[in-house]
Amino acid sequence: MAFLDADYLISNETGKRIFASIKDLPVVDPHNHANLKEIAENDNYRDAWQLFAATDHYVWEMLRKRGVPEDLITGCAEPKAKFLAMAAVFPELAGNPVYEWVHLDLKNYFGIAEQLSEATGEKIWNEVNAKLATDAFRPQALLTGPLNVEVMSSTDDLIDTLEYHKQVNEAVGRVLVRPTWRPDKAMKIFAPGWRDYIRQVEARFGMKVESFDDMLAAMKLSHAHFAANGCRASDHGLEYPVYADCTFGNVDETFRKALAGKELTQAEIDCYMGTFMAEAAALNAETGWVTQLHIGAVRDVRYSLYEKLGPDVGGDVSSHFIDYTPSLVRFLNRFDGRLKVVLYCMDAIHQMTLATLTRAFGATVSLGAAWWLNDTPIGMRRQLEYVGSIDVLANYAGMVSDSRKLLSYGSRFEMFRRVLADVLGGMVERGQMPEEIAMSLAERISYSGVKRFWNL
Repeated sequence: MAFLDADYLISNETGKRIFASIKDLPVVDPHNHANLKEIAENDNYRDAWQLFAATDHYVWEMLRKRGVPEDLITGCAEPKAKFLAMAAVFPELAGNPVYEWVHLDLKNYFGIAEQLSEATGEKIWNEVNAKLATDAFRPQALLTGPLNVEVMSSTDDLIDTLEYHKQVNEAVGRVLVRPTWRPDKAMKIFAPGWRDYIRQVEARFGMKVESFDDMLAAMKLSHAHFAANGCRASDHGLEYPVYADCTFGNVDETFRKALAGKELTQAEIDCYMGTFMAEAAALNAETGWVTQLHIGAVRDVRYSLYEKLGPDVGGDVSSHFIDYTPSLVRFLNRFDGRLKVVLYCMDAIHQMTLATLTRAFGATVSLGAAWWLNDTPIGMRRQLEYVGSIDVLANYAGMVSDSRKLLSYGSRFEMFRRVLADVLGGMVERGQMPEEIAMSLAERISYSGVKRFWNL
């Protein structure tokens, strides 16, 4: 088998047939971090660095591991110098999915089969840049053309006005992108910039936010605005599940205390966040939205990186010591049967707990795609095999890109579909299911079931 050939990641004949049946299905991506302003403005990408690496912290982390100076990653160096520095160490990234994703993108969308290296870096830079200068490689043309995206859901802050979503959809003549409501900045009362953010909430909705009741009123205004703009889901990032039996009086006291700049106890933080989360879920239950819980990212553990560059630059890790069960059980029971929930975990060991929870709580609770550090051929395979044996594959919530990079809609979805085909093909060849059932499952997990579950 040659590098990235037709049988890449597929080890059985049935899997090859399954992949052939799903490889050209449109992409439905229920969760990503797309830059809507960039897509709406629809300018040509400046260069290969902007397209391949300027927003991708997966790439940044790998370059740091190979000793590339920060100036050539997130610093002020010229884009060409950054790209060539990446090219020089790229052969050393083999075995990591970043190596495969980038080469898939080069091959599939630029017709470049050469491997990225010090020797080929400048040639590839020039070839990519020449194509990026054409209209066919503008963001909207890529999304509706070779990337074959039918619908995608971005991730948007509670105070976002969402005008770029409207611009994109009008430009392409259909609903290409939907917003996703992410009120984390209002929920994370412990964050250093929380008080400043509350002032932004006041400015956005033209109201004073001096109590928890005021916060709830602002949440409802935001939620209604998102609903009017086609939103189908919310998203919440939690280091650990939070659920607290607190009275509104306790929560209001905590809110006012934080607003006054006073230090909060961990119990007060958990109480506020748990109540906030429950109120957000209650709004979702009324509108039929899916509630996504991304659990387990321990943020910014490398202090020097955070102090220099801030959050979301590759300084986050996972921890298998987090106890998911007690709080999630209480949360899921509160909304049992009336709220669609998708559970994601950053540490692979928690997939076992989440798979049993999704099994126990029926059709409205699903396991999300193998997330972040699990978003690899190994991680996806393990998850699919486990879900198939503990829960029901037909209820799988589908692949998400979780990416800030446009080309991820191609490479990450192809990787997932290849792994899915191989897993199902292996089950067929071991006599675990008929091939026609595997074909139907593959289509459902890749496309039609995802659309139905997320109402996209």
